[in-house]
Amino acid sequence: QVQLVESGGGLVQAGGSLRLSCAASGSILRINAMGWYRQAPGKQRELVAQILSQGMTNYADSVKGRFTISMDNAKNTVYLQMNSLKPEDTTVYYCYTKLVAYSSNQYDYWGQGTQVTVSS
Repeated sequence: QVQLVESGGGLVQAGGSLRLSCAASGSILRINAMGWYRQAPGKQRELVAQILSQGMTNYADSVKGRFTISMDNAKNTVYLQMNSLKPEDTTVYYCYTKLVAYSSNQYDYWGQGTQVTVSS
């Protein structure tokens, strides 16, 4: 019954900004981590940014200093603020979460993906 809903993707010019949101809902007891993956043309899928429940974060080298991940724990929502966007950031971004359900079982869930397009 857990689902992730992504929003905030779109078209922006190089140097511009976008803010992605991902809200988790359902029978969630605890969220251990949330973040985004992406897969650029000719590349393997990579972890863009991740935030743990304790607040620790990590980023891909290619986005450090430009992207910021944050979480609203009360709403089970994670945000990715993307600044100084480059054309090479163009791809589909997939939200994910690692969580514990009411059953005490651990699960991984993926969002539907949101398109980010950066024009020159």
